[in-house]
Amino acid sequence: MSHREREVIGVDDRVSPARAIPLGIQHMMSMFGSTVLVPVLTGLDPNVAIMCSGIGTICYLLVTGNKIPSYLGSSFAFISPILAVGATRGLDAAMSGVIVAGAVFLAVAGIIKLVGTGWLDRLLPPVLVASVMVVIGVGLSATAANMAFMGTDAAGASVFNPQGAIVAAITLLAAVIFSGRGGIVGTVPVLLAIIVGYAVACVFGMVDFAPIAQAAWIGLPSISFPKFDMGAIALIAPVAVVTVIEHIGHLLAVGEIVDKDYRPLLPRSLAGDGLSTMISGFLGGPPTTTYAENIGVMSVTRVYSTQIFWYAGGFALIVGGLCPKLAALINSIPSPVMGGVCLLLFGLIASNGLRMLVSNRVDFDVNRNLMIASVVIILGVGMETSGIAIPLGDYTLPGMATSTLVGIILNLVLPPEKKGEAEAQA
Repeated sequence: MSHREREVIGVDDRVSPARAIPLGIQHMMSMFGSTVLVPVLTGLDPNVAIMCSGIGTICYLLVTGNKIPSYLGSSFAFISPILAVGATRGLDAAMSGVIVAGAVFLAVAGIIKLVGTGWLDRLLPPVLVASVMVVIGVGLSATAANMAFMGTDAAGASVFNPQGAIVAAITLLAAVIFSGRGGIVGTVPVLLAIIVGYAVACVFGMVDFAPIAQAAWIGLPSISFPKFDMGAIALIAPVAVVTVIEHIGHLLAVGEIVDKDYRPLLPRSLAGDGLSTMISGFLGGPPTTTYAENIGVMSVTRVYSTQIFWYAGGFALIVGGLCPKLAALINSIPSPVMGGVCLLLFGLIASNGLRMLVSNRVDFDVNRNLMIASVVIILGVGMETSGIAIPLGDYTLPGMATSTLVGIILNLVLPPEKKGEAEAQA
């Protein structure tokens, strides 16, 4: 059965627990690597981050009325300010900034609730939304490629990893083959591909089993509580303005994939993310955000049911909050395995952006459409893949947010072209 012919499990559809369990595990494992990386880089407890991602996802589903299929994991946008505050004022002070960042999300949600979402149609036409989707997917390509092909030598330098490349290639091939199959196999291709890749990595001796053996079966993570500090709040909270832009991009991407208009639900979506971030801050976890990895999983599986995200959030809560051994097992998955999977997942997000251009009949004979798409895609992808961010005092503006803002400005500034003018240019 082809991808096009495969059964679509809609947002409101329900499946049996026997099907929901592997689908939920698939989503949890897809987000695991990135969600753990943020606390590793910032000095926070990885298990707390996993637990908070599960709690946050469940909170998000409740706030959005179970209408938006999304998974919330650790946000990369806050890494630099959390590091800065942690080094000078302590991580407990940084958590106060995380909590207020969540409150900023709630404030923005309240404002949008009051003024409505009609302005989104004016600011974010299909050509811009589709271009941002391309930036989301292709912008993450460098991350996926580094995970798949690169390793570190004895001196700590980044070098090409032949064994890792083989493992990544086999994992990617498995994901592609499984995704083209029908039945239950076609709905869990990412999970099956990770299992295949993990087995191959074991053969190559790339898996370290020691942390798994040492981890306890039952145990609570190291929950810590915030210490409110105005300096930390001033440095961390404003980053939420940038992540609001990224959140809108992800929400529109999800809407395009599941074929629903989620613009009216934007206030609820932002509020769900804000509450999730606040809860995480109170427990000693990083800020949360909707995850591109899980958007990619939905695209490849055509399973959109919010029921699956309840399972994914519940599993993350158990793994991070109660079972260190399971957390250690999942954390033992080598980077090349996840890199191989992410090459497919991130590519599918970009492909859905291209599909949106086609389905909305965006006319590239119209000069303004051509200019918006060209500038947004090249600027966003170039900045994201190069690791470039624009410094704004104590903050930085990453590629996706920068290209989206530039696209909004171009859309407002460039005069609309009449159909006759476009035909005359053709």
